Amino acid sequence: MMGNPEFLQSKDNITVEIIEYGPETNGIKTILKKSAGRFSVTSVNSGGLLTERTTSLDTFVQIIEGKAEIVIDGKPHSLITGQSIVIPANVLHYV
Repeated sequence: MMGNPEFLQSKDNITVEIIEYGPETNGIKTILKKSAGRFSVTSVNSGGLLTERTTSLDTFVQIIEGKAEIVIDGKPHSLITGQSIVIPANVLHYV
């Protein structure tokens, strides 16, 4: 396991406490890295944009606070706090 030593397996964890975030903050923190993939927490400030890309694995996105538009294969998806979406592997997408 990588990342915050307080993020423990088989224990309750509070995801919003794993990464510092705020209105002027962008960041990413890898919490768990295995040969089959990784679990990362990303924060994006208001109006921020993540680079368009593809990944070799499915990507799970959950909005912890606020709202985001996720564009998957050219189709926009508007998500709000608590909502999630799975981005299929090898499909062009951005936030």
